[in-house]
Amino acid sequence: MNNEMKVITTNKKAFFNFFISDLIEAGIELRGSEVKSIRLNGMSLNESFVVIKNDEVFLKNAYIKPYEHDKISKLDERRDRKLLLHKAEIAKFARKVQEKGFSIMATKAYFDKGKVKVSIGLAKGKHLYDKRTTEKDNSVKKEIRRVVKEGGR
Repeated sequence: MNNEMKVITTNKKAFFNFFISDLIEAGIELRGSEVKSIRLNGMSLNESFVVIKNDEVFLKNAYIKPYEHDKISKLDERRDRKLLLHKAEIAKFARKVQEKGFSIMATKAYFDKGKVKVSIGLAKGKHLYDKRTTEKDNSVKKEIRRVVKEGGR
């Protein structure tokens, strides 16, 4: 059995548009052939977000492509999916969202020991100047990697 973590998808926009902190791992409740579809890279976290409702956590607007060989179940691609967390973790996130104006974002989905996991964190919106700084830092890092790869020619 493969015990390594295999990344399925990342939410690059989350790190560009938000400051992300307090990342935790959550299980995700899936139905039918959704896991088969995810194994075929049929998942996207773009435009997804997390809400807490009645002491339960839900991933909203995450896209899972319908499995093409499934003739029976017709699940909505963007349905709400329950995230599996401990009560203390849910309470901590709920407190921060209410008190400090954070929101909760899904940053990546991955396989861990054969199970689909989602990494979620507290998100605080960035201003335009913060985004410019992030973009500048990323371009500098990219240039450094390019120079190192070329061997400093």
